[in-house]
Amino acid sequence: MSDNMENSQAKNTMSSIWQFIGRLVTAAIVLGITAFFTPGFQISNIWSLAIATIVLTVMDFVIAKFTGLKASPFGKGFVGFVLSAAILYLTQFFVAGYVISWMAAIIGALIYGIVDYFLPGDEQM
Repeated sequence: MSDNMENSQAKNTMSSIWQFIGRLVTAAIVLGITAFFTPGFQISNIWSLAIATIVLTVMDFVIAKFTGLKASPFGKGFVGFVLSAAILYLTQFFVAGYVISWMAAIIGALIYGIVDYFLPGDEQM
């Protein structure tokens, strides 16, 4: 019986890891599409995109953990939209090759929310 519980926990752990990786890949795709369609938003290479995706995910997690707010333009209305734009803007200070203006962050938050809404999965910035 103990072996069954250990196997079940190991399967759940592996499933969680793959879900997390899937969410990161989805977030990177959404971020790349957003940068492509947003004037004034540039991501110079694939490594900047990967690091920016991780930074965005961590920033969203920390904010959600301490405030209970999720940075989702559609999930929390105006507050989520402003939070999403702020996170997009602040990420440039942590990632080389990631450049965005305030106006582009506002437009980018809208595009990010629209693209994220149509992609399958439970990923939010």
